[in-house]
Amino acid sequence: MFDSIYTASVTANQFFLMAAAAILSGVVYGYLMSFRVKAQPRFFVVCGLIPFIVGTVITFVSGSIGAGVAFGGAFALIRFRSAQGSADEMAAVFIAMAAGVPFGMGYVGYGVILLLSMGVLFLLLSSLPVFDHKALREEKLLRVTIPESMEYADAFRELFTKYLKSYDPCGVKTVGMGSMFRLSYRVKMKDPAQEKAFIDEIRTRNGNLEIALLPYAEPGNEL
Repeated sequence: MFDSIYTASVTANQFFLMAAAAILSGVVYGYLMSFRVKAQPRFFVVCGLIPFIVGTVITFVSGSIGAGVAFGGAFALIRFRSAQGSADEMAAVFIAMAAGVPFGMGYVGYGVILLLSMGVLFLLLSSLPVFDHKALREEKLLRVTIPESMEYADAFRELFTKYLKSYDPCGVKTVGMGSMFRLSYRVKMKDPAQEKAFIDEIRTRNGNLEIALLPYAEPGNEL
């Protein structure tokens, strides 16, 4: 079970055995990851196929430096033409790619065990509360849009002192063709029940322009 199924030359039966094991275990792996990773259904289809794809590449480029370099360049082009995913999505893809290596070398048993055990381990670690710190849940990202004529350095200091335990400026960005500014702050509310009152008071000062109060940890929310 743990010996390579490949001989000096790969036969059709050996290749199709590897393909069946990689695809079946990949589909089960994609199903497991769908319980934790927030993505489109096609992402899990791709995760299920990656072990077979990587295994196929390794099978046929083994010992050929030129073919290996060519495939490496092709993978690089695909990577740089793809949008950056979340940490969960990247972990899912890396696990699937890592499992494709033993499949491509003929170690089908190791590939199946690695793929499925890592999927189960990901689920278990994701469900543990040890990484869910209360202090991190309290942090919010406050984004306030103001007109360009407004001096923003101390415009909300009084409100922040009244409603917030702490606040830290994260940056300033021009929006609306430079006609407005978007201010970003990392904040902690004194009382989460006062969020609406806090936002209402900001609205009276920024001319009722856009205001957002978001979980700080979400990717892409910094500005």
